[in-house]
Amino acid sequence: MPESGKDIPPTPRILIVDDDPGQRSLLNSFLKSQAFDTAVVDSGERALEALRAGHFSMMISDVRMPGLSGLETLRQARKEKITVPVLLVTAFTDVRDAVAAMRDGAVNYLAKPIDLDELLATVQHTTGISKPVGLVNSEDRPLPPYVIARSPLMLAVFRDASRFAPSEVRVLITGESGVGKEVLADVVHDWSSRATGPMVKVNCAAIPETLLEAELFGHEKGAFTGAHAQRIGRFEEADAGTIFLDEIAEMSPQLQAKLLRVTQNGTFQRVGSNREIRTNARILAASNKNLEDEVKNGRFREDLFYRLNVVELNIPPLRERREDILPLASHFITEIAKGRARFSDTVVACLEQYSWPGNVRELRNAMERAVLLARSELILPTHLPTKVREAVPSQAQTPTSSVDAQQLEEIERQAILQALRKHDFNRTETARALGISRRALIYKLQRFRNAGYAIDAV
Repeated sequence: MPESGKDIPPTPRILIVDDDPGQRSLLNSFLKSQAFDTAVVDSGERALEALRAGHFSMMISDVRMPGLSGLETLRQARKEKITVPVLLVTAFTDVRDAVAAMRDGAVNYLAKPIDLDELLATVQHTTGISKPVGLVNSEDRPLPPYVIARSPLMLAVFRDASRFAPSEVRVLITGESGVGKEVLADVVHDWSSRATGPMVKVNCAAIPETLLEAELFGHEKGAFTGAHAQRIGRFEEADAGTIFLDEIAEMSPQLQAKLLRVTQNGTFQRVGSNREIRTNARILAASNKNLEDEVKNGRFREDLFYRLNVVELNIPPLRERREDILPLASHFITEIAKGRARFSDTVVACLEQYSWPGNVRELRNAMERAVLLARSELILPTHLPTKVREAVPSQAQTPTSSVDAQQLEEIERQAILQALRKHDFNRTETARALGISRRALIYKLQRFRNAGYAIDAV
């Protein structure tokens, strides 16, 4: 029983409005995991019906929807004197409308892809509950044995993946070539409810454009020269499982249009057929290109981008997560040399100092070369590629005191703060200007805050 005079606050009830099943699933599963009570509807019209019929502490609505948009739903609710706080979820191109909607009573807006930490902070602030009643903190999910990650940056990526994986949401995995996007896709699949289903992988850059459509959607006998028999496409194979589309930016505009249809209603046609086929495959996509830039330059469909980018997982390059270099190298050496190899101290220094522009893929190739060249169990600098061997800086290039290191950190802090101010504290634009990933920027800001710096001060 509650103590006298102390009532347990009611669990906030949140209405989720979105026509995209993946987005609804993400928001619903995440907020439920935080012990909020939720209800979901797929249109503005049904949202108004729900608001008229029951009490809600808050409504979270997409802006772009068929029928009543999120903005129109908000305005109609206000006309009917429904004062529920409204949080809008918007694509980049809708931001002006979302800002204008705040004059109509929206409490805030979040840009896609949604940052779940930012979402939770907004919901907690709006509902007035800093920690939902009944929330039990759970430990981070253990990584699969095929994943090697020690750095805070990479562990944060997998922490985000553990949040998204159980939902049906589409995920866009970004990062430079060789960072491990396929491994992350495997983890999302293995942590999902589809883990027992198929995991189908397609590298869109490795298949000729003339064959990619048939690869994805299949073809009928005689559909084109060489089509001697009917073939099942990869989307059919992935039904009830996951399909991973790597290098999605290499897909032609014509194929992008057909993929858009699959994301919208789950249907497609085999090449040479008019029959509709339905698939329940969950789509994970990946690209080493900046798809926002590709959209701006007319090379990638904007509507498809927002369909695929419900959630983005960005893998930072290896140079930003140096804590992972030695564990990965040791893993590769153990695997390649069957446990019969070790590094000299100088090799360790070379591995940790080199910038690894080719990321994890380049590191593995370097380890394969080293094992082949080594005549004993000891890996020496001469066994490494020249550019890796020459990565160890001279004594003159190395800071000689803690004062030097502190000065370098202060220079970095001032550069980050200056960039933040220049870009109105927009973290995405600041990270882009600094040439680092958004995740790396957030990690650095947290490190500065922990050290007592007022990094958010204007």
